[in-house]
Amino acid sequence: MDKTTILIVEDETKLLKTLSDFLTINQYEVIQASDGLDGIQKFNKYSTKINLVLLDVMLPFADGYEVLKRIRLCSNVPVIMLTAKEEVEDQIKGFSYGADDYIIKPYTLSIVKVHIEAVLKRFGYGQNFLYAGNIRIDVKAKKVYVKESFVETTPKEFELLHILVRNQGTVLTRDYILDNIWGFHYAGDTRTIDTLVKQLRKKLGDTSYIRTVYGVGYCFEVKGNEKEN
Repeated sequence: MDKTTILIVEDETKLLKTLSDFLTINQYEVIQASDGLDGIQKFNKYSTKINLVLLDVMLPFADGYEVLKRIRLCSNVPVIMLTAKEEVEDQIKGFSYGADDYIIKPYTLSIVKVHIEAVLKRFGYGQNFLYAGNIRIDVKAKKVYVKESFVETTPKEFELLHILVRNQGTVLTRDYILDNIWGFHYAGDTRTIDTLVKQLRKKLGDTSYIRTVYGVGYCFEVKGNEKEN
């Protein structure tokens, strides 16, 4: 099973190394960035494999808020802000830009680990099963069930459904889906996604829950009366 990849954007050299070593020991793959500009460049380069970002607020060249804004232009990857600022206004600012969690400095490494695990769980990473309405996804076995009946999917169809379910309620652009399934350097166009969605809808039938957002992409939404089923 592939390791979860975390991008750490931190300008304090010693802290960057400490975090990296700790996460590596805990079986995470780590990508390091030492300033805001480096963070943006590393994210753009490795966006399709990054599962979570640990992002310091006070950074040279581009602060954490600017990095977060740039990330959110193309990705819904979970982002945890690392900051010495305890002011509520600063946290509200981070959340308004799309941060998923906050860790206040100074912190212990065990606290960082707990926050990472909680956020990844919320986004469906590392879980063996995902549930959405009448759909059940066996992540490890890469199998899909609708009302407990097995539905055969191609590898790309499975990846598409997995991404959509992990990001329930969020509109995903065609480019974002394309980059995450085929990779950042894929030469094809976004019509590939439309074809894949059409195939997946046909297989899932009435329980596809995949809504087209015209001119943008797709959103996975389960109807209110089906969420508890």
